[in-house]
Amino acid sequence: MGSTANDGRDGYLAFVENHQHRLLRAAYLICGNRHQAEDLLQDALLKLALRWPSVREGDPSAYVRTILYRDAVSWWRRRRREWLSATPPEQVAPDRDGALRLTLHDALGLLPPRQRAVLVLRYYEDLTEVATAEALGVTVGTVKNR
Repeated sequence: MGSTANDGRDGYLAFVENHQHRLLRAAYLICGNRHQAEDLLQDALLKLALRWPSVREGDPSAYVRTILYRDAVSWWRRRRREWLSATPPEQVAPDRDGALRLTLHDALGLLPPRQRAVLVLRYYEDLTEVATAEALGVTVGTVKNR
């Protein structure tokens, strides 16, 4: 029994090592804040660890992405989207890729949480409409509409 438990732990650790950077990028894109993205990913990986024996044979990265997007939407519902600050945010020096990246980031920030989640899943994560709908718990028609 000890070797089976250890095999499960090793498989989980290998999954985290192989997928954590991509999942962190997805979490950052969906919430727009590095620290919040790290918290979201940490919570999602904890939930995955608790369900690892039943999830490991399927698609654990899809399971984690679903947790990320649903938890991010839940977080948005609980908190205001505005962040008050005494000083304006730092300005980044313009460059070709950086300016486009900032423009896209700003545009994503203007969208409601569910629309933002759909765009990140469809075009950053390159999921199909069906997979996006499953991850967000909505119909395919809702994904197309958003």
